[in-house]
Amino acid sequence: MAASRLNITAHTPLGATVVPGGVTFRTWAPMALEVYIALGHPTGTVPGAFPKRADDLLVKDTHGYWTGFVPGVKDGDLYRFYVVGTGSEGFKRDPYARELEFNGYPDCNCIVRNPDDYPWHDRGFRPPDFNDLLIYQFHIGVFYAKDDAGNDIRRHRIGKILDVVDRIEYFADLGVNAVMPLPFQEYQGENSLGYNGTDLFSPEMDYSVPPEDLAPYLGRVNRLLTAKGCTSLTTAQLTGQINQFKAFIDLCHLYGIAVITDVVYNHAGGGFDDQSLKFYDRQPYTTDNNSLYFTDQDHAGGRVFAFWKQEVRQFLIDNGKFLLEEYHVDGLRYDQVTVIAESGGWFFAQDLASTLRFVKPSAVQIAEYWGDERWKGVAAPPHGMGFDIGYSDALRDSLRAVIGESACGRDAHVNLDSLRDALYVTHKNPGRWTVLQCIENHDLLYVDHVGRDRQPRIAALADPTDARSWYARSRAKVATGLLLTAPGVPMIFMGQEFLEDKYWTDWPGRPELLIWWAGLEGQDKHMSDQHRFTRDLLWLRRKHPALRGEGLNVFHVHNENRVIAMHRWLPGIGRDVVVVASLSEHTLHHYVIGFPGGGHWKEVFNSNVYDRWVNPNAQGNSGGVDAAGPARDGMPASAGLTLPANSLLVFSRDRGDF
Repeated sequence: MAASRLNITAHTPLGATVVPGGVTFRTWAPMALEVYIALGHPTGTVPGAFPKRADDLLVKDTHGYWTGFVPGVKDGDLYRFYVVGTGSEGFKRDPYARELEFNGYPDCNCIVRNPDDYPWHDRGFRPPDFNDLLIYQFHIGVFYAKDDAGNDIRRHRIGKILDVVDRIEYFADLGVNAVMPLPFQEYQGENSLGYNGTDLFSPEMDYSVPPEDLAPYLGRVNRLLTAKGCTSLTTAQLTGQINQFKAFIDLCHLYGIAVITDVVYNHAGGGFDDQSLKFYDRQPYTTDNNSLYFTDQDHAGGRVFAFWKQEVRQFLIDNGKFLLEEYHVDGLRYDQVTVIAESGGWFFAQDLASTLRFVKPSAVQIAEYWGDERWKGVAAPPHGMGFDIGYSDALRDSLRAVIGESACGRDAHVNLDSLRDALYVTHKNPGRWTVLQCIENHDLLYVDHVGRDRQPRIAALADPTDARSWYARSRAKVATGLLLTAPGVPMIFMGQEFLEDKYWTDWPGRPELLIWWAGLEGQDKHMSDQHRFTRDLLWLRRKHPALRGEGLNVFHVHNENRVIAMHRWLPGIGRDVVVVASLSEHTLHHYVIGFPGGGHWKEVFNSNVYDRWVNPNAQGNSGGVDAAGPARDGMPASAGLTLPANSLLVFSRDRGDF
């Protein structure tokens, strides 16, 4: 007699699903001879010793899916599948498992989880419009971790998602409105960038807090909840790994911050163990083309998904849907969509984007697509894949180039023409807001990358001899200032906001490469000055809609003087803003440029003020300038400015929206 068919329908979800009276199980193993549900079976069991009881045998349908209902099973119970195939037999972790046991990975059980047992508080949250996004990228394992005494404990262990709870108020104060942690799906090993996941529905257990260590974290979580007038969590509600991630996302929402998850749908692995989804139905270990979910194509040390199989495509789409619905995430960043498109996944990418847009229209979908025709990443089908925002390296590379050129001395040539051209680059996308802009990210700064794949932090690029010199500080402000006033969606990488100058690593065993929070907290005034600069500029972008709009006219470029100026506005509305950047090593007095209209223009931002805050010797324009004739730079009016050395100025008619 096989497992019960009670509660089993054509719509029974894959994985383990809590229903009244028990749990349904469903898994895809089309070539398997038998599939059993193994409830609470001890890890370390020799496969041949598994008792194949008839009551535990799932029933196979004509499409290769095995199903069964087990009464009495509940949230928190342990399970695996035992698969008998033509090549081998043994345990397999559920590819749809919401959570895995803390101990023994990869020889560990899956955990039944009821998706409805977390008491969400974020009903009133609405994510930012796509063009309003200000994204902060970080790595959970090395970002931030302190004990109750305030001691930095990152060098002793991998950081936890609940450690990052301590930075939520920091994010909110900084002015970003979205965070993008690097992938947190379960991967092989203790530390990783996260791009080698093998259990896509399970959170990385090393990013979670075991029950015995949970008490202080519960207090921190509840402090943030009660500060927003919300009910506290119980220990039981925070014990599950998946609930710890939900609590982080819930709190981010309460503090006005969207969460965009980084997902890897082009490949899985690194390493695969015998209980992973590779050769899931246990065919003979011949070519990887027979491994069910994968091809024999390699990418980043793993295996590319078999996109031609409808079941594999559905598995990946289900994963995105799961993150949007159960985790309440506000968007997805898709790693290396180029690999998907070049590996037979073009139509899968279209289906992925359209399906998840239907599931949650407010969720932004960001594609890392480096194809020759970048517009295809965001163009609507049939000619494009239909994602919302695509990566660009034009502004990144040109801005890094001019910062590097300016570091060669006051007489060096600085090619601002290339920067002007890069500001206009949209890769033929349907709008400027559909371009993701950054000048630092996890790939560029990773210490173990080599050659052109590894580039220095902006502060180190700005002055290779001394990343704390005035040259480094002031040029870094110009670079970040142009990023945050340029068209597109800006993203900053952890530490960029306070002048971090080191490469980064995902391994806490190299403490000299961890971002230096102590510097920001009082040991380095230059860091706190840079943080204030970045914070005020992020809030300036939020206050002035023109900086988030489509209007752009780079109307003044002077390579010899190292000055570039652009006009930003809202088409059809106005709200004009003028941004002027100088990489000259001396102050330029009465420097005349065009203005989009006559009258008074307020100087709403001056980077020179932030050096040794408040800079007692700051140069500037006494709070504003009066523009009059004659016309200049194609503009109807002009004004003479004082441009501090290595500076960024912003002028507007008003002080902004709040």
